Amino acid sequence: MRDAVIVEAVRTPVGKRNGGLSGIHSADLSAHVLRALVERTGLDPVVVDDVIWGCVTQIGEQTFDIARTAVLSAGWPESVPGTTVDRQCGSSQQAVHFAAAGVLSGQYDVAVAGGVEVMSRTPLGSSFTASPLGEDYTARYGEQFPNQGLGAEDIADRFRLSRSQLDEYALQSHERAATAIDEGRFAGQIAPVPISDGRLVDTDEGVRRGGSMEALGALRPAFRPDGKVTAGNSSQISDGAAALLVMTSDKAKDLGLTPLARIHTAVLAGVAPMPMLHGPMPATSKAFAKSGLTAADIGAYEVNEAFAAVPLAWMRDVGVEDKIVNPHGGAIALGHPLGGSGARLMTTLVHHLWDNGIRYGLQAMCEGGGQANATILELL
Repeated sequence: MRDAVIVEAVRTPVGKRNGGLSGIHSADLSAHVLRALVERTGLDPVVVDDVIWGCVTQIGEQTFDIARTAVLSAGWPESVPGTTVDRQCGSSQQAVHFAAAGVLSGQYDVAVAGGVEVMSRTPLGSSFTASPLGEDYTARYGEQFPNQGLGAEDIADRFRLSRSQLDEYALQSHERAATAIDEGRFAGQIAPVPISDGRLVDTDEGVRRGGSMEALGALRPAFRPDGKVTAGNSSQISDGAAALLVMTSDKAKDLGLTPLARIHTAVLAGVAPMPMLHGPMPATSKAFAKSGLTAADIGAYEVNEAFAAVPLAWMRDVGVEDKIVNPHGGAIALGHPLGGSGARLMTTLVHHLWDNGIRYGLQAMCEGGGQANATILELL
């Protein structure tokens, strides 16, 4: 029986808005992690059947099938194709799902999945030169464009989450990320990026140390005058890329590579386009039902911190202890480079499972338009 395994996972540091990575073209940042895969594994890229790349804001520098541009920019053979995926925030997690499906079906023997977003150069929403919502959509859902911030307010209200709970979670995210950096937990997964001024960007830039509840409490609500969601308890605008090398375990053996984890289960879920952020809950339930596993079997979770309300509500719904959810912090501290975030989370999860001997990990992402991906990985 064919399987789909991850034999390497690598990411750039996550750059803050207008930070160290902001001067780099998205295709070049993508090429950097593709080259890192080759350097780490000794793989001849000619054997790669496809590169599947997540990217959300496909305008300007991020158009023209950035996956293919990244392949050529990396110096890989012209025979290696690439395709670009948009499932909003889950784009690169979906890229992994597609890579695994191709490998399992026999269409691929070797695939690379990942993604990129350089939000400093291609701002969120800049692709909306016209409304993407036609008459049939607005007849069903109304004229208001889905707003994730209002969705975060809705989920906080439904789960009776207070402003202080959101801020406490945000503070914890920064504290966990700072600890992970100080203890070198990200060192094995990051490919440092040289930049034009001669510096080497090797550390996630968004982490704020020494924060306090008083400082977070002074921030104004961002989406509703009486709201709880602020810039401080939401994810950061960021730049970054990540990539994972996927193949069968038999192919890994042929190539002399050691699999890190098996892609055990991959599912999707859809919910209403507003409030949209509830998707990780049914996606997680679906993953458990399909895999035969339960929450008690999972030793680590990565649930994207688009807003603090999302993982807090998810934990209540699933019944999971806080200490094993985003143990090294999440997008509130590390940042959320949209199209690259799913692959960044999975890279972090794979390395965490490997470093700590944890058998199962689960990743879930909420996504614009009311969708969600959930993936269960099994340590090998």
